[in-house]
Amino acid sequence: MATATTAHKRVDIRRNDTVKVITGRDKGKEGRVLRVFPGDNKILVEHVMMVKKHVRPNPQRNIKGGIAEQESRIALSNVQLVCPTCGPVRIGHEVRGDRKVRVCKKCDTTLDK
Repeated sequence: MATATTAHKRVDIRRNDTVKVITGRDKGKEGRVLRVFPGDNKILVEHVMMVKKHVRPNPQRNIKGGIAEQESRIALSNVQLVCPTCGPVRIGHEVRGDRKVRVCKKCDTTLDK
């Protein structure tokens, strides 16, 4: 019997980061990360990878029926973190002071707040 292990994968992109889509149907779009799914290596980005969803009406919750648009998850490998000074970059890690922080590989600035 195989046991499923739920090891946490380290993801360099966090919630509220700005990312740019580098490949796929939404290539070139930028957006804010709404949610991160480290187990699936996917993220949810605002106004990127929009799909149509059929919604049935629910009068109790005051929901109108029809076709709604919502974001779909996108693979982590298809996005790049955006540095405020130099644009889409790769991420490095350094210990500055007493904290381990994410660092821009181009301009060496800290990407954490």
